[in-house]
Amino acid sequence: MSVPLLDLNRQYQSIKGEIDAAVARVLGHSQFILGAEVANFETAAAKKLGVAHAIGVASGSDALILGLHAVGVNAGDEVIVPAFSFFASAGSVSRLGATPVFCDIDPHDYNIDAGDIADRITKRTKAIMPVHLFGQMPDMKPLRDLSKAHGVPLVEDAAQAVGATYNDTAAGRWGAAGCFSFFPTKNLGCAGDGGMVVSDDTAVADRVRLLRFHGARPKYHHQVIGFNSRLDALQAAILGVKLPYLDRWTNKRRAHADVYDKELAGVGDLVLPKRTPGAFHIFNQYTIATARRDALRDHLKAHGIGAEVYYPISLHLQQCYAHLGGKPGDFPVSERAAQRVISIPVFPEMTESEQSEVIESIKRFYS
Repeated sequence: MSVPLLDLNRQYQSIKGEIDAAVARVLGHSQFILGAEVANFETAAAKKLGVAHAIGVASGSDALILGLHAVGVNAGDEVIVPAFSFFASAGSVSRLGATPVFCDIDPHDYNIDAGDIADRITKRTKAIMPVHLFGQMPDMKPLRDLSKAHGVPLVEDAAQAVGATYNDTAAGRWGAAGCFSFFPTKNLGCAGDGGMVVSDDTAVADRVRLLRFHGARPKYHHQVIGFNSRLDALQAAILGVKLPYLDRWTNKRRAHADVYDKELAGVGDLVLPKRTPGAFHIFNQYTIATARRDALRDHLKAHGIGAEVYYPISLHLQQCYAHLGGKPGDFPVSERAAQRVISIPVFPEMTESEQSEVIESIKRFYS
């Protein structure tokens, strides 16, 4: 039996009537940029996440760029980011002309290691970017303490963590800005690119709203040089349909994770995901680790099981950052993760028999 890593068509078929009606509504009124569809979704998302402001933008990467810019990151500044993450975490810093300052990760949850941050803060540091990787937040208390002690804002990369919480406070609410992605593979995904910046700080939110529309207020009167980064009305309408289903889909992902935790415990050298105390993990990915990662990936592929490596090269070793002088051994935990992690299917619509096939295939590999 083949098992995909993700099957978005199943999700679409389950709510097809609602999605089709929403798309038809937008096509009917033909207001494709901003307007009521975007405003209504922003209001619903803000309520869901418990934040004062939610601003739809064109992508998760743009959310990071606008969020950083809104808290004052400019050319020549520095932003502390984990060495193990999707490229946009560091790329957004570079796009502003600032420099990503890498730090290592915690070996248990793959999130930023708060203990590795303090010595990297300089007079040029303008933000700290924790990344809630794979759907789980780190212990946010020491990060918030560092932020307050040094007067450096937190900008949360919550691209993979919509609905995640730490001590019952949602991702996106711990810093000056929280940045989300609605890429189709996310727990809340649209039919293309989309993103959002959230904040309880009215000034930060107002700055993002200004920046996303060429820095113009009113129209054609440009206060600053901004960006063209607006969430499309079609995407907002689709997201508005999906938002009420988010908790249900998250609970299914968590149920699948519980089964993996039970059935894969003690199998070979597998290291299963660790759940940080106080953190509500939404399992955008169920990521395991093994010294035999590449062989396991080949085995799963040969048996029709979807699996993906997120991410095979630490950011400090990427060619585009060679000028920063990073070398192997600088961030050993990140580098070890890059060599060992692999993610297996955990999408909500996965059937019991499909999950059993994934489990048995992994067990056969180690037998």
